[in-house]
This record gives sequence, structure tokens and C-alpha cells, in this order.
Amino acid sequence: MDLEYQRLYLPPSTDRRTAQTVLTMHAEFGGWELDRLRLLPDGSRRVVLRRRRRPGSLPGYLPT
Repeated sequence: MDLEYQRLYLPPSTDRRTAQTVLTMHAEFGGWELDRLRLLPDGSRRVVLRRRRRPGSLPGYLPT
């Protein structure tokens, strides 16, 4: 299985509901699933998303 990964950074000012919405949009419209989420001490989040590589079928990036 060939996977591609995308990293996201959500700043400390992002509340839980907004973070959920951003990740849901990536999952629903980009075909991404959550690989890792790290909540840092300052309140920011580092997220790694993954999906199966499909040539030319889905956009590689959705704006956050």
C-alpha cells in the first residue's frame, strides 16, 4: 500500500471545535485520515494526515 502524508500545524488560538472542522474537511473532501495528532504544551497542534496515493484523482492540498 503506497501512502502519502500531509502535515498541518494548528496554532494555539485554534479551539477544539475549529480543529475538528478543519480535520473533518480534509477527511471528507480530500480523502485524508488522521495518522497522528500531537497537542503541544503551548496549545498548538501538529497533525499528520495520510491517504492512499491515487494519481490525479484528488487535490493534494486543502487550505486550512
